Amino acid sequence: MSKIKLLLVDNSSLFKDNLSHYIKNESDIEIVGRTSNVSSACDLILKFRPDVMILNAEIPKMDGVSFLKKLLPQYYIATIVVASSDKKEAKYLEAGAVKFLVKPKNRFDAKTAKFTDDLNSFICKTYKKSNPAEEVKKQQTPRQFSVSDKTVEIQNTVKPETRVKTESPRSEAAEMPTQSFSKLRKSDAVIALGASTGGTDALIQVVKEFPEDTPPVLIVQHMPAGFTKMYADRLNKICKMEVKEAENGDRLRRGLIILGAGEYHLRLKKDTKGYYVSSEHGEKVSGHCPSVDVLFTSVAETAGAQSIGAIFTGMGRDGADGLLKMRKAGAFTVGQNKETCVVYGMPMEAYNIGAVEVQAPLGEIARIILNHLI
Repeated sequence: MSKIKLLLVDNSSLFKDNLSHYIKNESDIEIVGRTSNVSSACDLILKFRPDVMILNAEIPKMDGVSFLKKLLPQYYIATIVVASSDKKEAKYLEAGAVKFLVKPKNRFDAKTAKFTDDLNSFICKTYKKSNPAEEVKKQQTPRQFSVSDKTVEIQNTVKPETRVKTESPRSEAAEMPTQSFSKLRKSDAVIALGASTGGTDALIQVVKEFPEDTPPVLIVQHMPAGFTKMYADRLNKICKMEVKEAENGDRLRRGLIILGAGEYHLRLKKDTKGYYVSSEHGEKVSGHCPSVDVLFTSVAETAGAQSIGAIFTGMGRDGADGLLKMRKAGAFTVGQNKETCVVYGMPMEAYNIGAVEVQAPLGEIARIILNHLI
């Protein structure tokens, strides 16, 4: 088993030093980062993808509950919260923390400038109670979450990919136009991708396979403001295509991926010069801003049959209605299959209403999209 990657987020250097000292001899644990603020924590999360985070609830200038509510749906990390009191325990656990531990009050001896035995005992307890290896093992077992009165399975390990399954969606498939054997010219096509929980890794697997002359790609990944810029920069280092966070008025061109900015809806527009995007503040649609439904609907209305849409792992149903509009407009549509989803929510909803023309494992989707182009 590879080492468990641990991130420490605490404004006490003494606490971090002592906890690091306690953990350093553990062969299965690697501390990949230490920080005292949320901003650098976000950078470390994107850089190292830690498995476990120990988070101090009293970090200055931070609402830790809001931080977790924004972070965990996009980057699931087993999070252990430590605090000076248990006043917010319920709120942190509700926000997704796996453990909440209270530090002893008399934790520092000013005379010796050392931790007291009480705190050393607490550090020992923190490690034992929040054993990172155990927390990661728990994530290997599928869990059940209630989503829109339906139960979907969250899987943190992806099953081996199988051959592509071309399936007829259940409800409206017979009425849908099919583009399966009508390929699109690269000079005319627009590709739109949408994802949520688990999507940051899923999208990387797809877009890194796109060659540099691929038609323009528009992406909505549910993320808060700030995260989208970091994610776009990360994609730009990985992909053959250029990747940028959306700015209002950006022009589409081959070789460019535009990622919707957090708290801004991304829409496809067209004028006499060609395609461009709008990136504007707005009310949440389908519970999100940016919304996959907003993007897909705009692509259906603007590009129609000259577009390709794909929906990936995610909680809820954002994107299902928009993908259906794309398919009705003649677009070629793809959905990630259940076996390779972290959360089979959004692709399931799209499949159930007939929006998905081809349902396939994650590892096949890039090839399917590229094979639909000439």
